[in-house]
Amino acid sequence: MKAIVYTEYGSADVLQLKEVAKPTPKDNEVLIRIEATTVTAVDSTFRQGASLSGRFYTGLKTPKRPVLGSTMAGEIEAVGKDVTLFKKGDQVFGATADFGTHAEYICLPQDGALALKPASITYEEAVATNAVLTALPFLRDEGQIKRGQKVLINGASGSVGSYAVQLAKQAGAEVTGVCSTEKMEFVKSLGVDKVIDYKQEDFTQRSETYDIIFDAAGKSSYGRSKHLLTENGVYLSTVLSPSIVFNMLWTSIVGRKKAKITFAGLRPASEKAKDLRFLTELMEAGQLTALVDRSYPLAQTAEAYRYFETGRKQGSVVITVA
Repeated sequence: MKAIVYTEYGSADVLQLKEVAKPTPKDNEVLIRIEATTVTAVDSTFRQGASLSGRFYTGLKTPKRPVLGSTMAGEIEAVGKDVTLFKKGDQVFGATADFGTHAEYICLPQDGALALKPASITYEEAVATNAVLTALPFLRDEGQIKRGQKVLINGASGSVGSYAVQLAKQAGAEVTGVCSTEKMEFVKSLGVDKVIDYKQEDFTQRSETYDIIFDAAGKSSYGRSKHLLTENGVYLSTVLSPSIVFNMLWTSIVGRKKAKITFAGLRPASEKAKDLRFLTELMEAGQLTALVDRSYPLAQTAEAYRYFETGRKQGSVVITVA
């Protein structure tokens, strides 16, 4: 089968289209013919290999998982003898913490982060919504978002931020989105109540307060933002840094304002599968819109990464496989 392989860390140039062995499903696994996958911040970060802590997971000197990709949508081609939750021909979408979705096929356990794809949406749309698996645990579990709260989302036009806006509105919050000048109309179309152009205004200099500040772009900090939090407000960041770790520990024992981070990708697969089913309900009810910025064929995966890393995307960058 064809797959995008990298054998060294570096720029998008290290990504190569190669022939690799097609996997065979174990007794409790399903073999999925992948139709679409996405480029994520985790894929980009791990490919670059700049983080020493990240290399403890991906390989200190060279990548031990040579095929990137953590999201996919496709059709089940075969099932192991113990599989009861899915059958051949099922159209599914989901995610994996072990990578490998930048390829034509992958085997996943039937009790993994996998769900039936809504019939009303395409494979590209389905895989694009996987960013909800990051946005949802931040807002729901760490932020404990409630109706009537005021929420600020920094990076509201990105793949995680754009779904965070929709989830926050669906929860009944008043939402302020922060983005660049050229993305303001896109963010407004998501339903935000207010929008801040960060090229014209630093949101940390405002006097308005918020119950939740979700830094989906990872560009701010708790120290710069804490004065904007209400008495019991929460600052959330998607980017792991010494600063957020220190402030998370410090605020867990001192004061009412909190700084938090969650490793959404490392949650149990059963929790992700439950969230995928919730996501399906939202899409079928018309309460969440899939956001695809651009699509690239598998052979142009390196170009997809280059575009992703410009920061100009609005929604998700999709790679079509079939």
